[in-house]
Amino acid sequence: MNWAVTTYDSAFGYVSAHGAPLVDLLDPQPGERVIDLGCGTGAFSAEIAERGAEVLGIDGSAEMVAQATTMHPGLSFVVGDAHDFIVGDSFDAVASNAALHWMTRDPDAVIGRVHAALRPGGRFVGELGGAGNCAELVVAMQTAWRVFGLGEPELPWYFPSPAEYAVKLEDAGFTLRLLEHADRPTRMTEGPNGAADWVRAYAARALADVPPELVDPLLSRVNDLAAPALRRESGWVADYVRLRFAAVRKPDGATVMPIGAMPSDPPL
Repeated sequence: MNWAVTTYDSAFGYVSAHGAPLVDLLDPQPGERVIDLGCGTGAFSAEIAERGAEVLGIDGSAEMVAQATTMHPGLSFVVGDAHDFIVGDSFDAVASNAALHWMTRDPDAVIGRVHAALRPGGRFVGELGGAGNCAELVVAMQTAWRVFGLGEPELPWYFPSPAEYAVKLEDAGFTLRLLEHADRPTRMTEGPNGAADWVRAYAARALADVPPELVDPLLSRVNDLAAPALRRESGWVADYVRLRFAAVRKPDGATVMPIGAMPSDPPL
C-alpha cells in the first residue's frame, strides 16, 4: 500500500518527504511560532525547539503535560482539548506527531481549530494512523472478544483514508501540498509479550469492561491469533500504516471549494 499526492513546494523547504523525520517536513525556522498538538511528554516539541522555533505544546492529558514540563523546563506546555482549543495570537505552523488518530470525538472540529490558530499561509503538518493501521491487531482483538462471548471491543482510534482526510483539509480551508499513505511495519517495544502487551498499552479502554479473570486468557488468545501475521524470528511487529500530510492555510477570503469541483466559466 502506498498512496501519495505530492505537490510539494517551497512552503516547506526542500526535503525528501517520504521517510524523512516529521520535523524535517515541518522545517521550523528560527523565530517561528509553532504549536505541537497532542504533544504528549514533549519529545517532538523539543525537536522543533532545537531548530530555533518558539513552541507551545498542547495535550489533553494533565499528566502528560506535567511530565513534559518537568522533562523540558525551557518550553511551554498547556492542557487543552484539541477539539476546542483557542490561542490568542496566530501561529506560523501547527504540527502533530502520532496524536491526531486519538482525537476521535470530531476530527473536523480539530482541523477547524488548527485553521483558526494559523495565520494565512501557515502550515499544518502531521502524521497519524491511516486506513488499515493495525488491521491484523484489530482483527485479532475482535476475534478473541467474540470467542470469549464478549461484546465488540471499543477501539479508541480514528484511522482515515487518504481521500477522506484530503477532503476534510480542503473543506476546512487548507491547500494540500503533500499526502502519503504507506505501510510502516514497526518493531513492538511495549513489552515482551507481543500483541498482548500492545493491547494493554494502546487499547486499555477495550479491556476496561472485560471481567478481570478473563483478561489474561483473552490476551493470550489475541497473541495466538495475531502471531501468524505479526510474529517474526526477530520479535513482534506491529502492522502500522501511516498517513502523513502537509497543508497550508488558504489566504483569507479564498474560496473553499470541495475536491473535484470546478470553478464556473468566466463571464464572456
